Amino acid sequence: MRVRVLGSAAGGGFPQWNCGCRLCHGVRTGNVRARPRSQECNAVSADGDRWVLLNASPEIRAQIEAFLALHPRGSRHTPIAAIVLTSGDLDHVLGLLSLREGQRLAVYATEAVRRGFVEGNRLARTLERFPGQVLWRAIDDGPATELADPDGLPLGLTLTAAPAPGRPPPHLKGNLPDDPLENIGLALADAQGRRLAYVPGTAEITPKLEALMAGAEAVFLDGTCWSDDELIAQGLSQATARSMGHLPVGGPDGSLATLAGLAARRRILIHLNNTNPLLDEDSAERRAAEAAGWEVAEDGLEIVL
Repeated sequence: MRVRVLGSAAGGGFPQWNCGCRLCHGVRTGNVRARPRSQECNAVSADGDRWVLLNASPEIRAQIEAFLALHPRGSRHTPIAAIVLTSGDLDHVLGLLSLREGQRLAVYATEAVRRGFVEGNRLARTLERFPGQVLWRAIDDGPATELADPDGLPLGLTLTAAPAPGRPPPHLKGNLPDDPLENIGLALADAQGRRLAYVPGTAEITPKLEALMAGAEAVFLDGTCWSDDELIAQGLSQATARSMGHLPVGGPDGSLATLAGLAARRRILIHLNNTNPLLDEDSAERRAAEAAGWEVAEDGLEIVL
C-alpha cells in the first residue's frame, strides 16, 4: 500500500491567508523554521496505478499537479478511482466542486455527510452534468466495504469506519439533525492484510477508534492543536480545541499520553492548525512529539506499507 500526503494542514492552510500569528508571520518572513502546508488530503493506492483520495481539499487541483501519479494519462482521464470523505467540513468537501469537468466519480461517505453536501446546495448541481456523474456509495459504522471504481472494479482496498466524536460542520449546525456519523475515522486494508488507520479529526479516542488503530502499520491522527486553549492563549478565538471537535496533542489527557502504547510502526500527526507549535521544527513541542514516536505530517510525505 502506498500513501501520499497531498495536504497536511487544517482548514485555512499554513500560513492562513488572514493570520499574522507568530507562526504564520514567521514562515512568511523566514524567521521560523517551518514549511508551508496546504489543507489536509491524502492519496492511497494498493497497486500504484489507481488511487483513492481521503477527503477532497479546496486545493485539490494544485495537490494533483504536485503529484505525478495523479496526472491524467490520456486526453480525458484520471488515476483517481474513488474518494472517501471523513466529514462534511468545507476543507474536506470543497474540492469535489473542482472535479466537475465531466468525470465520473465514486464518492464514499456516510449518509449524514452525503446529505449535508447535497441537500439544499445548488453548487452540488455542478456534479450532475449527466446521469451518474457522482456515484455516492454509503459508509456505515462497522461493516467492511470493498472500495471500487465508478465501473465497480475492485481497488484492492477494504474500508472499515467508526464514529469520531466532534461537532457538525459550522455551515450545517442547526440545519440538519446531529448524527454520530457526521465525522468518522477509518481503516484501509489491502489484500495482504496491511492496515492504514486515518483519523484526521476527533475530540476523543473512543474504544471503537482504538480498535481501528489496533494492528495498523501506520496511523494518521488528528494533530490540529497542541493544547486545548491554544487559540485563546494567542488571542485569536474563544474556542477550545475540544469545542471545535479536536483532541489536543499535548497534556496529560492529550493524544500522545492516551495512545502511549500504540504499536503502529508509523505514527503521524495530520490536520495541523496554523497556531500549532508542532509546525515550528525547533519547538519544544515538536521535540516532545518526536521523542514519543510521532511524526508531523508535511505535504509530499510518502510512506509504503
